Amino acid sequence: MLKKYRFLKYTLVTIVSLVLIVVCFGFWFKSLIPPKDLSLENTTTQDISYLSEHKVSTRGKILAVVTSTAVMGTSNKKTGYELTELARSYYVFQANGFEVFVASPKGGKAPVVIDEEDMGIYDYAFLNDQKAQSKVKNTLRLSTIDFTKYDAVFFVGGKGAMFDFPNHPKIIDMVQDYYENDKVIGAVCHGPAALINVRLNNGSPLLKDKNITSFTNDEELFLIPDAKKIFPFLLEEKIRAQGAKFNQNRKYLEKVCHDNNIITGQNPWSTWKVAETMVKQLGYTPKEREITDEENAVAILSIYKSKGKKIAKEKIKKMIVQENKPISRLLIAKHSVLAMMEGKVTDFFELISLVSHIKNQEKRSNKNN
Repeated sequence: MLKKYRFLKYTLVTIVSLVLIVVCFGFWFKSLIPPKDLSLENTTTQDISYLSEHKVSTRGKILAVVTSTAVMGTSNKKTGYELTELARSYYVFQANGFEVFVASPKGGKAPVVIDEEDMGIYDYAFLNDQKAQSKVKNTLRLSTIDFTKYDAVFFVGGKGAMFDFPNHPKIIDMVQDYYENDKVIGAVCHGPAALINVRLNNGSPLLKDKNITSFTNDEELFLIPDAKKIFPFLLEEKIRAQGAKFNQNRKYLEKVCHDNNIITGQNPWSTWKVAETMVKQLGYTPKEREITDEENAVAILSIYKSKGKKIAKEKIKKMIVQENKPISRLLIAKHSVLAMMEGKVTDFFELISLVSHIKNQEKRSNKNN
């Protein structure tokens, strides 16, 4: 009886200790994430020097195409275009002298996906930009567009694009015409779904032997395990089936492919580079822009994945203390959670240590200033 009592006592103490450890770790983990800056929600284009200062004269027109699909197939899961992918590309094009028009398969108000955790100053500015909001609430109907009037087309991602981009006759005609007339074609994340059914005048698939990227199978199936049932196809598989040379980075890290006049990006974090590469392909040097904290975090994650924690920490110190560059702690913390979900315990703790290191370097930098 005494042995049984002792066993129960030790078991109870062990359970309580583990609970306390988990709770303490949770509070510590939460302390690493900076509170949301609510003032960002009021951001306007006038608050962003990249947009308000040293404006570039008009150089041409770019058509941004967004999905009209609001629900993923028969799943009842809501979808639409990704706000961050449109907002960031929209302002890169605008800052570099291009007027942006927004179109969709059905026209009218386009469904949108807004991920609060990913929102930055450009995204809030877009929500507060009356002219931009008028364009997404009154998108041009693709079938009515004279696409010869535009210098480039950009297909915005969002899972809805998987349903209404691939077989749209206007999209197929426009992409074929643009490619064969050396006009610029850009697409990011699920946006490359617009390219998969395009054939050239010689009958060959547009994507054959092209270097292309898009949202990958790994990224898709990690977020939506039953994606094969929900979507008509997996985008990476379809692109490969067209004979493309598919390129990819690790999950949720930047990757851009530039093959002549076709520029594609793997995921939302590739949007900035896709848009600026399009500007280059149009013949212009992109206007200088302050790199965002999210982009700097992606750079740190890439260094960690390729060179390890030690080199990543050295880069963090240099960025914050010497170069005064911001790094998103939230994004790296999110990647630590992803690592734990994949069972990569070492990556989880090492990424958490990077978040803590960023916080400590920020304190050091603030003291020095």
